[in-house]
Amino acid sequence: MNYSLVMVQLPLVREARKERIRSPADVAKVCSDLSFLAQETFHVLLLNAKNYLINRHMATLGIADASLVHAREIFRIAVTEGATAAIVLVHNHPSGDATPSAEDIRITKQIIEAGRILGIPVQDHVIIGRSSESEKGFLSMRESGLCDFAHAA
Repeated sequence: MNYSLVMVQLPLVREARKERIRSPADVAKVCSDLSFLAQETFHVLLLNAKNYLINRHMATLGIADASLVHAREIFRIAVTEGATAAIVLVHNHPSGDATPSAEDIRITKQIIEAGRILGIPVQDHVIIGRSSESEKGFLSMRESGLCDFAHAA
């Protein structure tokens, strides 16, 4: 068996990030380390008004095929970090298949609605899988039209 060690870092000092999030491909690049994890993990990218990455937080760590998440965890992170401009949701599928489940779509719609109420737009939800010759390795729920992000805030 091939086991990988995953280290979780909790920084004491926030360094300035230079990544600008303009597309789902940018999200996939920033979160490429999620593609080979054995467990689902749900992250939130916090963006400033110019779409520069403020920080990336792991909201939850799940099991092999599920990651429980609730809007309160997502927006607690956003409010605490001062990311009122926008957030991007990201989670991985350990199977490597980035196709969203019905639960992925349901929770995304719920988080978009919570963001609308709080005035913090959800720009996208990107699911990280694994790339292959026929697959790019990620799926944008915005680009796929599975959720309405237009009225996010």
